[in-house]
Amino acid sequence: MTVQTSAVLQTSAAAPEAAVAHFAGRLSFEADVSDVAADIGAGVTGWVLVDSRSQESWDQGHVPGAIHLPTREIAARAASAVPAGVTVVTYCWGPGCNGATKAALEFARLGYPVKEMIGGFEYWAREGLPVETADGIDRRLPDPLTAPRGVACAC
Repeated sequence: MTVQTSAVLQTSAAAPEAAVAHFAGRLSFEADVSDVAADIGAGVTGWVLVDSRSQESWDQGHVPGAIHLPTREIAARAASAVPAGVTVVTYCWGPGCNGATKAALEFARLGYPVKEMIGGFEYWAREGLPVETADGIDRRLPDPLTAPRGVACAC
């Protein structure tokens, strides 16, 4: 008889106390598109959303209300574009891009509290959230693999 070994349990799970520290830490650095959309929809203030992509990318579509501040311009323009002390949430294209991470690092170096919007603009658009272009605001159909139609994730 062959004994099965677990790929999942090959490395033991962390102790609960370590898991609490790890996952709480991650949440202090990240927000997802659903939480960002919920705050925007509810008119919550106290933070700003920064799109760190190029002008061409911004023109293709962006989150309504976001500030456009490409990463390479943050050091020079942050003080005039973002009030001191306000929490900044950065985004770039998506999970395959570390542009939001680079932008968050730049804001942190300038002393801003900062989070990264995981999923980026890709998941914002894929979840059917509003996208703004020069032609106005549009909503695309949600991708059923990222946002179930007619129901909220409720996570």
